[in-house]
Amino acid sequence: MKDFLSINDCSPEQLKEMLSLSSELKKLYKSDGRDLCLGGKSLAMLFEKPSLRTRMSFQVAMTELGGAAIYVKPEDIGGIGKREPVKDLARVLSRYVDGIMARTFEHNTVTELAEFAAVPVINALTDWLHPCQAMADVLTINEHCGRLKGVKIAYIGDGNNVARSLSFACAKLGMKLVVAAPAGYELDAESIEKANQISADNIRQTTNPTEAVAEADVIYTDTWVSMGQEEEKQKRIKAFAGFEVDSRLVKAAPSSAKIMHCLPAYRGFEISDEVAESANSIMFDQAENRLHFQRALLKKLMS
Repeated sequence: MKDFLSINDCSPEQLKEMLSLSSELKKLYKSDGRDLCLGGKSLAMLFEKPSLRTRMSFQVAMTELGGAAIYVKPEDIGGIGKREPVKDLARVLSRYVDGIMARTFEHNTVTELAEFAAVPVINALTDWLHPCQAMADVLTINEHCGRLKGVKIAYIGDGNNVARSLSFACAKLGMKLVVAAPAGYELDAESIEKANQISADNIRQTTNPTEAVAEADVIYTDTWVSMGQEEEKQKRIKAFAGFEVDSRLVKAAPSSAKIMHCLPAYRGFEISDEVAESANSIMFDQAENRLHFQRALLKKLMS
């Protein structure tokens, strides 16, 4: 592994290795231990989209591993790929830092960074994929369900970058995923086909949320309006009517079903406050595990 751009680029063994390392380092740091394997190393963090969890988790992880993180806003460099080509940016940064993390709109930006960079490149989110989120989710599911194989996730909402990365994670690690989205907002057929080529019939889609949550171990949702889609907000709110993860929908699932949300949550839209605050909600464990997975990822790629 030189880079981490997509879960689909990784073997099941590589994913399991990173999950195991995440758990080991989490236990170590929870017991006040330290692994300073990145002492003297630096990570450039390129942001086109602002984020609380992504910036904090990567910056804290680098610091805890003994390294340094450099936060780079779009205006600091005149916009990624605007003032100078992405390929030039990649080669310049490779002379200064030991790794590059990028949170961008277009997926091509991170793939081009990886093509021309001599150091590891991490996809911290694009409009197409969110692999770091999905792997933190898998870590959380394993902790709360005690297994991965055979776990059923009901994803309720937009067939977006998170749903796509989850589909690849499920296919690689033996989980089942049902995506419930309104017509016109489904997960694309090509991604479902790719995931099911890895593991047959692991991923399916429906327009019926109640059907999706039946026998689910996990109910997962995300915002209906991602960054860059603000002009579509009212249209999307109308289209997603009936897809809120509320007490009515949760009652159609097993009583043990865990509730997940990658945050930020817009309560009263994709999830009700009652469900977000319920005993079965594990969304803050999920948020914490961004730190633990990313700490392991940085060690894997940069130590």
